[in-house]
Amino acid sequence: QVQLVESGGGLVQAGGSLTLSCEAPGIGFSLGAMGWYRRIIGKQREELVASINRRGSTYYIDSVKGRFTISMDNSKNLASLQMNSLKPEDTAVYLCNSLPPFYPWGQGTQVTVSS
Repeated sequence: QVQLVESGGGLVQAGGSLTLSCEAPGIGFSLGAMGWYRRIIGKQREELVASINRRGSTYYIDSVKGRFTISMDNSKNLASLQMNSLKPEDTAVYLCNSLPPFYPWGQGTQVTVSS
């Protein structure tokens, strides 16, 4: 069974940085695009934060542009999200999945940014 495993979250002060990692054994991210999503308490659906396709083209929502960087290592089925200049409104559970999301969601990794 496909399992997505996210890691790297934590508690940081505003302005701090974190690097999230996504392991996806058995998934060929190279076959398409993948994305980092976040689930904010009180909202029902995951929000796409950033995505990258097999050509390396990236997309970011406006609120994270210039602060977050998505990358993918197809040979290792690994994806990363470098997050800089974090803000309290970035607080959420962060998850990875294909774009659009197709696989069962993993547990995600909690990111908490204190003011």
